Amino acid sequence: MSPLTVSARPAARHGWPQALAVVLTGLAVMVLVAAAGLWAAGAAGLPDGAFPRVLAATVVTAVGGSVRLAGDAGALARTEAGITVLPLSVALAGALVVGVGFLRPLRHRNLASAGALAGWAARIAVLWLLVLTGLAFAARETFAVDVGSGTLSDLTSLFEAEPRVGFAADVPPTVLFGLLWLVGVLVVALLVARRVPLPGRLPRWREGARPAARAMVELLLAAVVVGLVVALGTAAGRGDAPATFALILLGLPNLVWPALTVGLGATWNGRVDGPFGLPVPHVLDVLLRTPDVSEVDLRTLTQYDGRMAWLPVAAGVLLLAVAVRAALRSPPRTPLWLDVVRLGVALALTVLAICLLCRISAHYGLSLLGIGDLGGGLSGELLLRPRTWQAVGLGALWGLVAGFLGHLLALPVRRRRRSSDGQHERGKGALHP
Repeated sequence: MSPLTVSARPAARHGWPQALAVVLTGLAVMVLVAAAGLWAAGAAGLPDGAFPRVLAATVVTAVGGSVRLAGDAGALARTEAGITVLPLSVALAGALVVGVGFLRPLRHRNLASAGALAGWAARIAVLWLLVLTGLAFAARETFAVDVGSGTLSDLTSLFEAEPRVGFAADVPPTVLFGLLWLVGVLVVALLVARRVPLPGRLPRWREGARPAARAMVELLLAAVVVGLVVALGTAAGRGDAPATFALILLGLPNLVWPALTVGLGATWNGRVDGPFGLPVPHVLDVLLRTPDVSEVDLRTLTQYDGRMAWLPVAAGVLLLAVAVRAALRSPPRTPLWLDVVRLGVALALTVLAICLLCRISAHYGLSLLGIGDLGGGLSGELLLRPRTWQAVGLGALWGLVAGFLGHLLALPVRRRRRSSDGQHERGKGALHP
């Protein structure tokens, strides 16, 4: 081969079969994670073979789909229920698999044209929407509510008002939010990827945004890994393995990402009323089971458990580590102020995403003849919501400080790199006068 010959990498195929493989692989991983989590939570014993439909509803809600709860207890009675929660462990597993599958064929191309890139994404989106629509139609079921024995049981029998609670996915909102979820996954994948070519001016824009974006992805994943280690240690110590594995497989990010914001100084408001069982640290369960809405912040948590004072330390260490990595990935001679601003904006947006994704709201109840709750244990409420703008402001402040320190700590490594590159260039010049 002559020195002037250019060897081109073979372009990986990315047609409809490959798009179907990406979609089905992502869906399979989400189904497996959700099924294992539901099984650990005891959902395998649901009546009338409802487990597959509950599984479909779990996957639908993981990608932002809307599941409507409804109740019926005859002409003289009424049941009410509602839930807003995203099982983020399932969503995270699917996002990682779909993102990797989307990027894989692009890594083997010398240049991805705008048309080829859009076509590849469109194929995945079309198949994803078809699969998601099928899941939405499958995610519907109705259950009878066991009222036990006593006066309430007699009244429901007398008035033929057997309470029933069911759920059904709202197809149009599910398709819309499922598409937005997919678009977000693909955009983030392109933003943080290193060896994926982009058309036009996109590579130059990504060069500036990628270090901070990749740092935020690493921060969120590192928080999940730390939470996983703590959860496994807790399960080994307490012996309550099923509840812990249910939390890990369904909602570990729902717990560790808010904990990350609490470590930054944010406050969440929450309350638990009724027979909701929470597979969470005991301190949080105690803190939320109060007559009024409770504040969940560093002060209230440390009052119950002094070990919670380590949350700011853990958050600071993780944030500083990713800030240094972001500074090292930044283009050479990037000014200090730009590294600082980029990380501040990135962390503020990340905290905003946590606040939007991790809020929880759930309630249910039974009333007969318009007389409040007659069920004793048949009503309940679960609430967890952030003080969003306080958290976003604190995130921006921590990001600015971390960006400043990360830039300073990365300077010696940057100087060594520039010195090494200079020596390498001088050596090449000496060999080829």
